[in-house]
Amino acid sequence: MRVDGRALDEMRKVKATLGFSKFAEGSCLIEVGDTMVLCNASVEERVPPHVMSGGWVTAEYSMLPRANRERSKRDVSKLKLSPRSAEIQRLIGRSLRSAIELELLGERTITVDCDVLQGDGGTRTASVTGGFIAMALACRKLMEQGAIKQMPIRTYVSGISAGIVRNEAMLDLCYEEDSRALVDLNCIMTAEGDLIELQATGEGRPFSVEEERKLLALCRKGNAILTQMQRRCLGGLE
Repeated sequence: MRVDGRALDEMRKVKATLGFSKFAEGSCLIEVGDTMVLCNASVEERVPPHVMSGGWVTAEYSMLPRANRERSKRDVSKLKLSPRSAEIQRLIGRSLRSAIELELLGERTITVDCDVLQGDGGTRTASVTGGFIAMALACRKLMEQGAIKQMPIRTYVSGISAGIVRNEAMLDLCYEEDSRALVDLNCIMTAEGDLIELQATGEGRPFSVEEERKLLALCRKGNAILTQMQRRCLGGLE
C-alpha cells in the first residue's frame, strides 16, 4: 500500500488552471497532488545573440522559500543560481524547445518562468507539463494578434516521475516516496510516446534494464494521461 493509498500505476490528481496570472502572455497553475507550480510564459521581441534565425524558448525555475517542509534560502540571497535550479531549468528549456518549430516563432523569445509554490515531489516534471501549456497559450495569443501566421507547436510535451520503492515500481512519486526511493526516474515524452529526456538514477542500488523498462512503461501511461489533460485544457493546438 502506498502512503496515499494509490495503486502502483496510479497518478496523483492533476489540475491545471489557465490564465492564472493577469499579465503573462500564457499562464498556468498546475497542481499534481500537493505539488503546485505557477508557469508563466512571456514573449519578447528579440532573441539571444547565439540564435542565427528564428526564435528561441528558454525557461527559469525557482522554489519559494516555504515551498518545502523547511524554509530554503532564495537564490538571490546566495548571489548565484543553485546548481539544482540551473539543472532543472535547462531541462525545462530543452523539453519545451523540442515541441516547437522555432523558425515559425519569428525573431522573438518565449521565456517560461516556473515557480514552485508548494513542493511534494515531481516539481521538475510538473514544470514541464504546466510550462508547455503556458507556452502554447502564449503562441496562441501571438496568432490572435497576427504576429505569427501558424501555430509553431508541433506536439504536446509532458513529464512524469517513476521509481522503485521497497522494490516495487511506482508511478508519480510524492515526496515521502521519492525520499525513500531505491531508483528514481524522470521521463519527458511527446504525445506520440517518443522520449525527449530520461533521467534515471540508482539512489539506493543499481537497477536492471528490465526494471528500467517497467518504469518506462509506467511513465508512458502517466504521460498519456497528462497529454489528455493538456488537450482538454487547450482544445487542440490550432
